[in-house]
Amino acid sequence: MSFETISVVGLGYIGLPTAAMFASRKKKVIGVDVNQNAVDTINRGEIHIVEPDLDMIVHTAVTEGYLKAVTTPEPADAFLIAVPTPFKECDEGEIPEPDLGFIEAASKAIAPVLKKGDLVILESTSPVGATEQMAGWLAEARNDLTFPQNSGEGADVNIAHCPERVLPGHVVRELVENDRVIGGLTKKCSERSVELYKTFVKGDCVITNARTAEMAKLTENSCRDVQIAFANELSVICDKLDINVWELISLANRHPRINILQPGPGVGGHCIAVDPWFIVSKTPEEAALIHTARKVNDAKPDWVVNKVKIAISDFLQANPNKTIKDVSIACYGLAFKPDIDDLRESPAVNVTKRLADLHFGSILAVEPNIRELPFVRSNVELVEMGYASENSDISVLLVKHKEFESILNVTVRAT
Repeated sequence: MSFETISVVGLGYIGLPTAAMFASRKKKVIGVDVNQNAVDTINRGEIHIVEPDLDMIVHTAVTEGYLKAVTTPEPADAFLIAVPTPFKECDEGEIPEPDLGFIEAASKAIAPVLKKGDLVILESTSPVGATEQMAGWLAEARNDLTFPQNSGEGADVNIAHCPERVLPGHVVRELVENDRVIGGLTKKCSERSVELYKTFVKGDCVITNARTAEMAKLTENSCRDVQIAFANELSVICDKLDINVWELISLANRHPRINILQPGPGVGGHCIAVDPWFIVSKTPEEAALIHTARKVNDAKPDWVVNKVKIAISDFLQANPNKTIKDVSIACYGLAFKPDIDDLRESPAVNVTKRLADLHFGSILAVEPNIRELPFVRSNVELVEMGYASENSDISVLLVKHKEFESILNVTVRAT
């Protein structure tokens, strides 16, 4: 069965590029999002996120009539759900638990337009069991249709999980080239999902079950988190022992089987900073190493803030005519990684906000990929790089954007 109309629910950093790729293959694509501004922007043939090459693809797709955005789902042959999976609120020190509210809302939104023969794929990075939970919500809403958990291969609606695994800044290329892990609730669910993704995916589509597919994405990001935690812990150790961590890592990486990552101010983004908690919350006793890595990386912004405090003290000692209110701090970078506008779970934002709450002077935030701050603090101003360099006493390099390559002699480098 071919898929002539495809609906993508959630038009963010993954949903919009995915919708655009299907549309670029002359498929009719209906993008769904609750954000009216995003919908209006896309329908003008523009994009509301920063991602290389995506603007041209979306513009062409909208102009040629293959892509449109709406706020309410419409009938389609396949539905891809790519909505956020944040944490539930918890007290400090508690293990965060995933909030599947957006997935539930998306399921209930598409349920009225489902028909026999449709395929529903959960792309959102999710805890183990989420795809089955989604199937349950759909079945509750549409008792006139049958679903795999009750009717197996003969179900009216097929359901699968296929997590995205792309690198921000390279999403368009990697959506096409990367392998996909596809976990259907039945064999037929998986096979139909492969047929759908092969519309544009050149990489292999590897079939497994839904739970293993869910765990695969969590495992990939947890592995990265552990590796980053090693680098971040190493930077703290080297600072205490008066060793240049950058030189040390460069030397260690000369070993043919060693590849230590670069340390930073923490870990951000909606994947690596979040997904390990999905494993820990399900298996807290067994996930000891993964839990420790999370705590190491989550503690790094505090360490950076303390380094800035020391820099402020040193500056005031060297300039006895100034008070702490006179000290201006420039924070270079707010995104969670270089050359993107994604601020989700960003340690750079965390550091900047904490400095603003602790410091009595001005904070000059420099982030070339956004137009307004994601938070409000009376002493924080979003400024251009040139203004910050001329009007700051202490510079903190938090994100290595290409625009910042000329900043070599910063007072604090977030390592």
